[in-house]
Amino acid sequence: MLRVILIRSILIALPFIIWFAWAEWAKRNGRPMGATPWAWLATASAVLFGLSLMFMVVFQSDNRGEVYVPAEVTEGGRVSPGRFEEKETPAP
Repeated sequence: MLRVILIRSILIALPFIIWFAWAEWAKRNGRPMGATPWAWLATASAVLFGLSLMFMVVFQSDNRGEVYVPAEVTEGGRVSPGRFEEKETPAP
């Protein structure tokens, strides 16, 4: 879950990072800069965030036909992680 949050945070920050890096480069080369386009940067961030949500819906695996088996402690004191298993269908 932390990985997903970090990726989305980077996507939100990416337009701002690119803009400010470009603005700094332009100032060093003597190019006059206008005002920061906050609305455009926020819109670009929202678009990237929305695309990441759509990408997740399309390409993430689905577990609707499976049953969750929670983590459990075995006899040796080891913990087996939680997992999804296929549903057992009753024999006709």
